[in-house]
Amino acid sequence: MTIRIVRLGSPRLPGEGTRIGAVRRLPRGVRKERYAADDWFDVWYPELSPSADLVAKARGAETDREWADFVRAFRKEMEEPAARRTLDLLAALSRGAHFSLGCYCETEAHCHRSVLRALLNERGADIA
Repeated sequence: MTIRIVRLGSPRLPGEGTRIGAVRRLPRGVRKERYAADDWFDVWYPELSPSADLVAKARGAETDREWADFVRAFRKEMEEPAARRTLDLLAALSRGAHFSLGCYCETEAHCHRSVLRALLNERGADIA
């Protein structure tokens, strides 16, 4: 059983399971009933996304230092009790179920999902 870290809107992989959208905003121009059918997500979970201010900071990060500042700030947000509990739950579920977690960004290395991957890995999650 595993968690896959994916780009939302990309074709689903066989056995991927439930796709969780860890994004602040819903996809533009997509009707609600098409979210799952068009491979966006099955469940929207914006609590796993950076705050609106941090999303802007991430989008504007042009240097390694600016990106590191974003990562540090997002990790701090994910230390909040509700976020910690959610990450702990996802790590535990990864040992018994297939599901995926994703964002819209094209490149994972410059996306908050890279931080989510690290946070889940630190909790012993089974990540594909």
